[in-house]
Amino acid sequence: MESTKVIGYRDAFQTLTNRDLAQSLYDESAIIMQDVILTTDGNEHVKRRKTEFHVFRKEISKKYEKYDFPNILNPILDEAAFKGNANLVELGHIVTMNVTADIAGIDRPLKSKNETENLLRLVKIFSEGATLVHSLKNKEIIKKKVFQSFKEFDKDFYMSSFERRKNLLNLFKKGEINEDELPKDILMILLINQDKLKLSNDVIKREVAFYLQAGSHSTANASVHAFHEIIEWKEKHPEDKFKLSNDMFFLQKCVFETLRLHPASPVAWRKAKCPVHLSNLKTVNEGDNVVIDLLGSNRDKSIFGEDAEQFNPHRKILEKFPPWGLSFGVGVHACLGRTLDGGEIPDQDSDPSVHNYGLITHFIKGLLDRDAKPSKDNPPVRDLNTQRPNWGSYSITFRS
Repeated sequence: MESTKVIGYRDAFQTLTNRDLAQSLYDESAIIMQDVILTTDGNEHVKRRKTEFHVFRKEISKKYEKYDFPNILNPILDEAAFKGNANLVELGHIVTMNVTADIAGIDRPLKSKNETENLLRLVKIFSEGATLVHSLKNKEIIKKKVFQSFKEFDKDFYMSSFERRKNLLNLFKKGEINEDELPKDILMILLINQDKLKLSNDVIKREVAFYLQAGSHSTANASVHAFHEIIEWKEKHPEDKFKLSNDMFFLQKCVFETLRLHPASPVAWRKAKCPVHLSNLKTVNEGDNVVIDLLGSNRDKSIFGEDAEQFNPHRKILEKFPPWGLSFGVGVHACLGRTLDGGEIPDQDSDPSVHNYGLITHFIKGLLDRDAKPSKDNPPVRDLNTQRPNWGSYSITFRS
């Protein structure tokens, strides 16, 4: 089996939208990723995507951003600011795990610190299992940890969330409650459509676990990258300090630029379902792997300019290209949570009072409002347990 590499934004885009190529980056992570929406293909994927899209509709994302997210974010940041310091990597995971629990449909009835820490510990193990292809740890040990963690997740969190929604669904079917009284989350919508989608209970559980870890892992890492890039820009460009603190549109542009430079995975993998002619004039045979260089494609100078490898929130991009490049994916595998995470692209007529800026922008705004800065005593360090270029630890301090 051969492997072909695709480099350059245009070729990468066409490869990612080729339906004769199937997702293959997570083949090694079947213990948690088997048959989840990201690894399904064809009609099965399209039907499930249409079903789950209802959880991420624009009006729902806007409501969550405006009303629900501040209730998660502010207490966590206030506690960290009162303490005076924090590890931004951990802070990011705590914030985003609470969000993904809401989206996935995992209840936390106790709302205690121990309960949150226990769920976060499990989510991190799930993330290790999902990104196994890039892990530098012993992969068999990770698989065993994921297997044990799934049992713990089922006992402590999943079954109670599952049973509560099953009971609510029965009440709805009997006409005792209205549809508006049903939770708006992945677990609920999959239970409503379980027969139509022909989903087993095990697949539903993995799907919920996938959403729980995928959003948390990628959004937390993106938030740390964004903070790092913005702080460095602020130091080098004091003329933008006021805009960073007072212009949410500009801050969102900074987040877009960060997402472009730091995709969640530096590559995407596809496997040919039949002989395929790629746009770069290469041909791959059935079963061959295609590796798409997302990191390099997002820095294509013909699209993003001569300084494409640098962070520049003032970047001018041709209108037809998204400012985040390929980081949210394209085609049938484009990220459903893009609007929730990154927000909408503003135009000249966008009303700042109702615009959807995305959760990452609000997270960064919360940090800047509390005068968060990288610690001078504990410089950030890279995560040495993965090939992905993420931060392993990022100490920050707050104003007293």
